[in-house]
Amino acid sequence: MKNLLILFALVSFTSFAKAQEIPTGDAEFRAVITQQMQAIAQDDASSAYAKIAPNVQRIFPTADIFMNMVRGGYPAVYRHKLFGFGEAGIDESGRPFQTVEILGADGARYTAVYFMERQEDDTWKISGVVMAKAPETDA
Repeated sequence: MKNLLILFALVSFTSFAKAQEIPTGDAEFRAVITQQMQAIAQDDASSAYAKIAPNVQRIFPTADIFMNMVRGGYPAVYRHKLFGFGEAGIDESGRPFQTVEILGADGARYTAVYFMERQEDDTWKISGVVMAKAPETDA
Protein backbone atom coordinates (compact mmCIF):
# COMPACT_ATOMS: atom_id res chain seq x y z
CA MET A 1 0.00 0.00 0.00
CA LYS A 2 2.85 2.39 0.82
CA ASN A 3 4.29 1.86 -2.67
CA LEU A 4 0.94 2.83 -4.18
CA LEU A 5 0.92 6.04 -2.13
CA ILE A 6 4.39 6.93 -3.33
CA LEU A 7 3.34 6.14 -6.89
CA PHE A 8 0.22 8.31 -6.46
CA ALA A 9 2.38 11.23 -5.36
CA LEU A 10 5.01 10.69 -8.04
CA VAL A 11 2.57 10.40 -10.91
CA SER A 12 1.74 14.06 -10.53
CA PHE A 13 5.37 14.90 -11.31
CA THR A 14 5.15 13.41 -14.80
CA SER A 15 1.49 13.66 -15.70
CA PHE A 16 0.98 16.99 -17.37
CA ALA A 17 1.90 17.60 -20.98
CA LYS A 18 1.07 21.24 -21.53
CA ALA A 19 1.58 24.50 -19.69
CA GLN A 20 -1.20 25.22 -17.24
CA GLU A 21 -2.35 28.44 -15.66
CA ILE A 22 -3.93 28.91 -12.27
CA PRO A 23 -7.56 30.01 -12.42
CA THR A 24 -8.24 33.48 -11.07
CA GLY A 25 -8.46 33.41 -7.30
CA ASP A 26 -7.89 29.63 -7.27
CA ALA A 27 -11.64 29.23 -6.63
CA GLU A 28 -11.79 26.37 -9.12
CA PHE A 29 -9.10 24.42 -7.24
CA ARG A 30 -10.90 24.98 -3.96
CA ALA A 31 -14.23 23.86 -5.42
CA VAL A 32 -12.82 20.60 -6.81
CA ILE A 33 -10.96 19.79 -3.58
CA THR A 34 -13.95 20.68 -1.39
CA GLN A 35 -16.26 18.50 -3.47
CA GLN A 36 -13.84 15.60 -3.21
CA MET A 37 -13.30 16.06 0.55
CA GLN A 38 -17.07 16.09 1.08
CA ALA A 39 -17.56 13.01 -1.09
CA ILE A 40 -14.81 11.12 0.76
CA ALA A 41 -16.29 12.07 4.15
CA GLN A 42 -19.66 10.70 2.98
CA ASP A 43 -18.09 7.51 1.58
CA ASP A 44 -19.31 8.53 -1.87
CA ALA A 45 -16.59 6.74 -3.82
CA SER A 46 -17.91 7.52 -7.29
CA SER A 47 -18.10 11.29 -6.66
CA ALA A 48 -14.64 11.34 -5.07
CA TYR A 49 -13.23 9.30 -7.95
CA ALA A 50 -14.74 11.69 -10.51
CA LYS A 51 -12.46 14.47 -9.19
CA ILE A 52 -9.19 12.69 -9.99
CA ALA A 53 -7.28 13.04 -13.24
CA PRO A 54 -7.09 10.18 -15.75
CA ASN A 55 -3.45 9.46 -14.85
CA VAL A 56 -4.52 8.68 -11.29
CA GLN A 57 -7.52 6.67 -12.48
CA ARG A 58 -5.10 4.43 -14.39
CA ILE A 59 -3.31 3.65 -11.11
CA PHE A 60 -6.57 3.13 -9.22
CA PRO A 61 -8.88 1.71 -11.92
CA THR A 62 -12.10 1.69 -9.85
CA ALA A 63 -13.72 4.03 -7.36
CA ASP A 64 -13.61 1.34 -4.67
CA ILE A 65 -9.87 0.77 -5.12
CA PHE A 66 -9.33 4.52 -4.92
CA MET A 67 -11.39 4.83 -1.72
CA ASN A 68 -9.53 1.92 -0.13
CA MET A 69 -6.27 3.75 -0.83
CA VAL A 70 -7.64 6.95 0.74
CA ARG A 71 -8.89 5.08 3.83
CA GLY A 72 -5.57 3.32 4.35
CA GLY A 73 -3.12 5.96 3.22
CA TYR A 74 -4.80 9.28 3.98
CA PRO A 75 -6.83 8.79 7.19
CA ALA A 76 -6.72 12.53 7.95
CA VAL A 77 -8.44 13.19 4.62
CA TYR A 78 -10.85 10.29 5.03
CA ARG A 79 -12.03 11.38 8.47
CA HIS A 80 -11.08 15.00 8.91
CA LYS A 81 -12.48 17.36 11.52
CA LEU A 82 -11.76 20.57 9.60
CA PHE A 83 -9.91 21.72 6.53
CA GLY A 84 -8.98 25.08 5.09
CA PHE A 85 -7.07 26.42 2.15
CA GLY A 86 -3.63 27.93 2.04
CA GLU A 87 -1.46 29.05 -0.83
CA ALA A 88 -2.10 28.20 -4.47
CA GLY A 89 0.50 28.56 -7.17
CA ILE A 90 2.69 26.84 -9.69
CA ASP A 91 5.68 24.88 -8.44
CA GLU A 92 9.16 25.02 -9.96
CA SER A 93 8.26 22.15 -12.29
CA GLY A 94 5.25 24.03 -13.68
CA ARG A 95 2.58 22.07 -11.79
CA PRO A 96 -0.40 24.01 -10.45
CA PHE A 97 -1.03 23.31 -6.76
CA GLN A 98 -3.27 24.18 -3.84
CA THR A 99 -2.24 23.71 -0.22
CA VAL A 100 -4.83 22.44 2.23
CA GLU A 101 -4.51 22.52 6.00
CA ILE A 102 -6.31 19.58 7.61
CA LEU A 103 -7.22 18.82 11.21
CA GLY A 104 -7.44 15.06 11.37
CA ALA A 105 -9.74 13.00 13.53
CA ASP A 106 -6.62 12.17 15.57
CA GLY A 107 -6.29 15.86 16.53
CA ALA A 108 -3.10 16.29 14.53
CA ARG A 109 -2.63 18.99 11.92
CA TYR A 110 -1.57 18.10 8.40
CA THR A 111 -0.56 20.02 5.33
CA ALA A 112 -1.54 18.55 1.99
CA VAL A 113 -0.41 19.78 -1.39
CA TYR A 114 -2.95 18.99 -4.08
CA PHE A 115 -1.54 19.03 -7.61
CA MET A 116 -4.10 20.04 -10.20
CA GLU A 117 -4.35 19.29 -13.90
CA ARG A 118 -6.46 21.10 -16.49
CA GLN A 119 -8.48 18.68 -18.61
CA GLU A 120 -9.31 18.95 -22.30
CA ASP A 121 -12.82 20.13 -21.38
CA ASP A 122 -11.20 23.02 -19.44
CA THR A 123 -12.11 21.60 -16.00
CA TRP A 124 -9.58 20.92 -13.25
CA LYS A 125 -8.92 17.51 -11.66
CA ILE A 126 -6.63 16.34 -8.89
CA SER A 127 -3.49 14.71 -10.27
CA GLY A 128 -1.69 13.95 -7.03
CA VAL A 129 -1.49 14.69 -3.33
CA VAL A 130 1.51 14.90 -1.03
CA MET A 131 0.71 15.15 2.66
CA ALA A 132 2.72 15.53 5.85
CA LYS A 133 1.93 15.96 9.51
CA ALA A 134 2.69 19.46 10.73
CA PRO A 135 5.88 19.42 12.83
CA GLU A 136 4.35 21.18 15.85
CA THR A 137 1.85 18.39 16.54
CA ASP A 138 2.54 15.50 18.85
CA ALA A 139 -0.27 13.17 17.77
